[in-house]
Amino acid sequence: MEIAGRITADATVKTVSGDKEVVNFSIAINDSYKPKGSSEYKDVVTYIKCAYWLSAKRAQVLKKGAVVQVIGRIGMDVYNNMDGQAVGSLTFHTNDFKVLTYAKKADGATAAPAAQDAAQEQNSAAPEDDLPF
Repeated sequence: MEIAGRITADATVKTVSGDKEVVNFSIAINDSYKPKGSSEYKDVVTYIKCAYWLSAKRAQVLKKGAVVQVIGRIGMDVYNNMDGQAVGSLTFHTNDFKVLTYAKKADGATAAPAAQDAAQEQNSAAPEDDLPF
């Protein structure tokens, strides 16, 4: 299953079971619909908790405001709360993700991974003699 949304807060890395790490983040999906018999649209925001277990290093690109496409499956957590009532929540177990739009830095520039920045610097450092015209 694939879904896309905007990250609501910077991703966090949590260590579980000694050495296993999980990256936790949540995304918001905006939608709208027009109820039957109404002339106005209603906006709906759905928040989805995501868990990524494969590489904690990738958490550094999951910043608030970035738009991501996540690939994985939905899991359900069911438990009894302090009042003894059954409560459930959905978690999207992410196998992979793509950053569609990076979050903006405070100075207005977009935050791109260091590898992309290095590649851009290398390309700009090419001598002018190599130009094809």
